[in-house]
Amino acid sequence: MPPTDRQFCRRTRREFLWEAGAGFGALGLTALLHNDPLLANTPTKAPQRFVNPMAPKKPMFPAKAKAVIFLFMYGGPSQVDTFDYKPELAKLDGKTIKVKTFGRGGHKNEGRIVGPKFAFKPYGQCGKMVSDLFPHLGQCVDDIAFIHSMYAESPIHGSGLLMMNTGRLLSGSPCLGSWVTYGLGSENENLPGFVVMLDQSGGPINGPKNWSSGFMPAAYQGVPIRADKTPIHDLALPPGTSREAQRELLDHLKEKNEHHLATRTDNTELMARIASYELAFKMQQHAPEAVDFSQETPKTLELYGIGDKKTDDFGRKCLLARRLVERGVRFIQIYSGGNHNDYNWDAHGDLVKNHTTHAQATDKPIAGLLIDLKRRGLLDSTIVIWSGEFGRQPTAEYAVGTGRDHNAYGFTAWMAGGGIKGGVSVGTTDELGNFAVDDRFHVKNLHATVLHQMGLDPNKLTYFYGGLDQKLVGVEGADPIKQII
Repeated sequence: MPPTDRQFCRRTRREFLWEAGAGFGALGLTALLHNDPLLANTPTKAPQRFVNPMAPKKPMFPAKAKAVIFLFMYGGPSQVDTFDYKPELAKLDGKTIKVKTFGRGGHKNEGRIVGPKFAFKPYGQCGKMVSDLFPHLGQCVDDIAFIHSMYAESPIHGSGLLMMNTGRLLSGSPCLGSWVTYGLGSENENLPGFVVMLDQSGGPINGPKNWSSGFMPAAYQGVPIRADKTPIHDLALPPGTSREAQRELLDHLKEKNEHHLATRTDNTELMARIASYELAFKMQQHAPEAVDFSQETPKTLELYGIGDKKTDDFGRKCLLARRLVERGVRFIQIYSGGNHNDYNWDAHGDLVKNHTTHAQATDKPIAGLLIDLKRRGLLDSTIVIWSGEFGRQPTAEYAVGTGRDHNAYGFTAWMAGGGIKGGVSVGTTDELGNFAVDDRFHVKNLHATVLHQMGLDPNKLTYFYGGLDQKLVGVEGADPIKQII
């Protein structure tokens, strides 16, 4: 059927060129643009020299921080049993009341209240109320900013982890560590700019997607390392291979790839590949030195709880994080909790047993990290983050027991160092600790705060992909949490 006059008038010039002559009009346009560098098949400029994508870059504006240590409490710690003091909740213990919750069990309109299972008391000059789970961290509250009004969209581990790490519910996007290293590079050419240390019981759900560089080059992804004598596996030289022979092979690969650079306008992938060859070569020599604690004093080892069965594993990771910061590594993420069930903070059954186990493993090492960074003058330039992917509900998940379901409506995170105010608490949840009500902050606000303190504008740091200038904080943008800066 021929178009009506009205339908014909709706045609745009672009549509007319596209449709005229079965699309042959586009051929003429292609001929006119054949010299455009975006369409040309031949290079229009001299061969480009290799530039390491992890080379140090200047921040967009003067930065308060140079490095980040993200302490990820995988599984979802209960805010009302750790740092969000709710005395009214204790009075309702055991009572069934009307309250809206949303967790893995779906939406519910009532539930049996589980009062806080640990006593709280004030710490520091600021008088911050902290649970008995964290007697060592309680001594550090004057250096910490507590954010009690965090919220996110998903109460499910998989998407919750992706949201906390990448700012999105779906996989395929770069994580916070990737954005930081993309924006600033690394100050150490011999170690990864972004490293990840997993729990001794295993990694979190989603695995490497949590530290992936997504649509960015692989140079910006996290590198899992261990705080033992073999920090990075699969780096040993093949039997009978000398370092000289490996160096010759590396030089050959670089020369070959640099030749390819001369014939391509999009050389980002090849540049990243060359950088990975170089980095692997250098890590064989320098990574073992980073985990050599023999030069640390007995007092320092004791400060982190190294030597104590309960705290040794996490303590070693925290000490290694400090040593990596000293060596110019830009972003370090440490996971507390792995595998499933009570191997992480996911307290669906016996909350007291679950949280006691994980708090005992992390309390002293984290406090030791803050104290050690501060006495070495590193806390001023290092952001330390503590958070899970969400919190937990004020109600019981089952008919009996103290287990709590997931809660993304309101939970607690804290930050310290890197220009973050100490001894402050911002945002509140309701009297049950269920909903964030005052000064609500999304996960993206947390990300924006990190980028801002690192000298990066969260709303201007972009990476072009899929036809869009992609941002960690999304197209809608997000502001830093100004109350704690």
